[in-house]
Amino acid sequence: MGKKITVEPVSRVEGHAKITINLNDAGQVDDAHVHVIEMRGFEKLLQGRPIEDAQRIVTAICGICPVSHHLASAKAADNTFGVEIPRPAALLRELMHMGQMIHSHTLHFFYLAAPDLIFTPDGDPKKRNVFGVIEANPELATQAVLNRKRGQEMIRAIGGRAAPITAKPGGLTKGITEEQRQKMLKDAQDSIEFTKLGLEVASPIFEQYMDVIKMLGVVETPMMGLVKDGNLEMYDGTLRMMDTDGSIIKEFDPTKYADYIQENYQEWSYLKFPYWKEKGWPDGIYRVAPLARINVCDQISTPLANDMLTDFRAAFGRMPQQTLLYHYARLIELMYASERAIELLNDPDITSTDVWAKPEVRAATGVGVLEAPRGTLIHQYSTDDEGIITNANMIVSTGHNQGAMDLGVREAAKVLIKDGEPSEGMLNRLEMVIRAYDPCFSCATHTIDGRWPVKLELVGPDGRTRTYTNY
Repeated sequence: MGKKITVEPVSRVEGHAKITINLNDAGQVDDAHVHVIEMRGFEKLLQGRPIEDAQRIVTAICGICPVSHHLASAKAADNTFGVEIPRPAALLRELMHMGQMIHSHTLHFFYLAAPDLIFTPDGDPKKRNVFGVIEANPELATQAVLNRKRGQEMIRAIGGRAAPITAKPGGLTKGITEEQRQKMLKDAQDSIEFTKLGLEVASPIFEQYMDVIKMLGVVETPMMGLVKDGNLEMYDGTLRMMDTDGSIIKEFDPTKYADYIQENYQEWSYLKFPYWKEKGWPDGIYRVAPLARINVCDQISTPLANDMLTDFRAAFGRMPQQTLLYHYARLIELMYASERAIELLNDPDITSTDVWAKPEVRAATGVGVLEAPRGTLIHQYSTDDEGIITNANMIVSTGHNQGAMDLGVREAAKVLIKDGEPSEGMLNRLEMVIRAYDPCFSCATHTIDGRWPVKLELVGPDGRTRTYTNY
């Protein structure tokens, strides 16, 4: 008889998940899935609330990337009311977002991903964690803590606190001072120097693990991300879907996402599974986040990050699909966020007090889209004529990647497990596939039209089991 192997919990990720692996009589993998076992209801919580409340409520979706939800919500509110925010407000919102990128990418690469790379996938799990990194390289660990702080301080300066409160329909509640600008300039320059150090440390590790990169969790999918004039973009622009051969499937207005992206449920997870509508499910599975973003862009507008992109493409090609390359892409984006922060801080309008335009409340539907650290983030709100939310929908970054993540774990399991007795290191490699995406599972569990993918089993006094499903 076959058996089931369960990896629970998946470690070093945001939220809760487990992996189940079903083996046949020969000890080989028949099937494997990533199960996300949380339920959230933020779409429902927003109904009946004024739209200006949404920007504060949605920061509670995620403790790691509250800025992304805060700003996507504000953009959706702007779009709902048809208001064009002042240029200084747009600059400050983007700068806050760059602080989020610096904070989040530093955290993931150096604290969540690095233990597998420094201590090897088969290393002692007692050391394969953040404390092991601190012991092995205290200087690098200290610098990583400081760089996270730099990103957080940018967020606090503009957003008022780490979970920001200043973005609202029409712009922001406040600007920044010249003293704050000078402090952030120094922090952004220091972040550039830290990223250079990180790349020096990481480059030989990537070379060491090239065989693992080429085989672990590799899936072939289209990829999607924001671009502006072909450049890598995090805050604005158009969405570009690119096929595996590097050809552009479609470039479109992000507010029209529902014309191209459909949402689906699978019985083993509380996550939504978005897919490219034209291809259907599962052929329409695609990916987002750092690797997707640096693949779909033509170039990067900042010089040091573009040099890194050039080197990356020389080594791996124009549209590489290797999942572990998400880690390399994260370093490229960390450099971009640091450089872009300096560009924004040197703009003469960055200290302007013209940061809010009064919106005209109306009954409408609006969409806000940006690139969160973990990928494309979509908020959509409908309001009545008093600005009260009547319906809300969110497609959170990790959701876009869920189909590919599940497929990657299944394919990796088939390659790694042959005799029915996997080692701890083999199972850790399956977790590495998931960690490469830097998933936020607690962010990503949302509903489709208010329905949960719930399976309820009732056992009667006669011993019979009755099953009810809602998917």
